Amino acid sequence: MTMKTTGLMLATGLATLAMLQPAMALDAEAFVDRIKAVYGAMGYDFDFGAASVDGSTVTVDGVTISIKGLDEEPLKVDTVLTFTGVEEFEDGSFTAQELSIPDIDTEFASDPVGHISVTGMVLQDLWLPPEGDTSAEAMMQTVGRMASGPLVVSRDGAEVIKIDGMEATNDFTFDGDDALESITSKVTISNIWADLSTVGEEEPEAGAVIEALGLTNINGNISQSMVWTMADGHLIVDEGLMDFDNIGALNVTFDVTGFTLDVLDKLYAMQASDLDPTSEEAQAQQMMMGMEMAQALSIVGASVRYDDKGIAGKLLDMSAAEAGVDRAQYVEMLKTMVPAMVAQSGVPALNDLVVPQVNAFLDDPQSFEVRVAPPSPTSLLVLAAAAANPASLITALGLTVQANQ
Repeated sequence: MTMKTTGLMLATGLATLAMLQPAMALDAEAFVDRIKAVYGAMGYDFDFGAASVDGSTVTVDGVTISIKGLDEEPLKVDTVLTFTGVEEFEDGSFTAQELSIPDIDTEFASDPVGHISVTGMVLQDLWLPPEGDTSAEAMMQTVGRMASGPLVVSRDGAEVIKIDGMEATNDFTFDGDDALESITSKVTISNIWADLSTVGEEEPEAGAVIEALGLTNINGNISQSMVWTMADGHLIVDEGLMDFDNIGALNVTFDVTGFTLDVLDKLYAMQASDLDPTSEEAQAQQMMMGMEMAQALSIVGASVRYDDKGIAGKLLDMSAAEAGVDRAQYVEMLKTMVPAMVAQSGVPALNDLVVPQVNAFLDDPQSFEVRVAPPSPTSLLVLAAAAANPASLITALGLTVQANQ
């Protein structure tokens, strides 16, 4: 009986130890080394401070970040980084529930005194693939969400820039074999406010223009929405919007196919190369990569649309005043110049396409949109070849121009 009891206690103890082992075995240095290796494959160079572990929490004493191949001054993040919910798996991959960064509240310039504060900075749903896996498929899954709370920048004690918050999210779907199937991404920068009244102190001419256009204070939002399917490299950006009160809204969208993980793998390999970017070998690689992408990528459609919220009329009024005429006279002057400007392109077919729409916008600035929609998805290489005959390129692109629609 004693032997059986002793054996049972030993077995129970071993089982408990086995369950505790992953947390006990978590290695802080191995974790930060994986971060360095993964982002190194994307062209970044991370130099971490001392790392320590407490249960499933890894703390790192700051990091210096630079981009390979650039001579720019490295970005030094001189604060403690805290990774919570860190777990290592048998294949050598890591996950972390969240990386939190302490609030920033510091001066960055002395004359004038520049001060910045940012709160609520987090990265969530982090994943680091196993050692040796730096494929594009793995790289795309490293972060689920990035966000921050309010950001405030001040100049000599006066607030000049404020943002309520920033957020970027990635939602991943997988097929039956756990291979990445698609990514849906959204980015928002909400309630951007800026005081431009002090610009004139250093640049009087620019300050005068800002004053004349009523842009001493601006308010707006930026947002982007994207869906990307891996199998055919179909990338749809259905919104890329900058929308500012009393100025206007600019929305850029595009729809392409062929932007596959294989293409991205080649781009990453080129970024991670140790070749001097200015060397002949590196430039030859870049040229070959450009040709490959031109052949692989096909345009389904794209558009650039501007909706005016008052700035176009103010610009016309200001320019008319500088010319010494009223706005109606100034608009007529511009309309006589438009055909000559379009003719400089050497493509007569653009005249009927562009001139009437530009004239309509000048008469009544509401909206202006340029859109391409080829009859069928067309590769960039084919479009480049068609550029030898610009008139046929217009047809190949399905180019349209519309004002006030």
